[in-house]
Amino acid sequence: MPYWHYPGTMGWAGGVGMLVLMALILAAVVSLVVVLARRAPLPPSPGDTARRILDERFARGEIDEEEYERRRDALTRTR
Repeated sequence: MPYWHYPGTMGWAGGVGMLVLMALILAAVVSLVVVLARRAPLPPSPGDTARRILDERFARGEIDEEEYERRRDALTRTR
């Protein structure tokens, strides 16, 4: 009697089904990792942080418009 006729064995169809199930689980895990990685915010670059600080200082009135434009242009040139 072939082995797939014994009680408790899955046979070749069960083996293929298990392989397909494992491939689907792996694909789901990889897809989840890709989706979560794309949603994660990127850390700001140093130039963006410097520009944000400069904008905040100008908004608070710590520097005048001429100083703001001079520093903004300096930040833009270094990139």
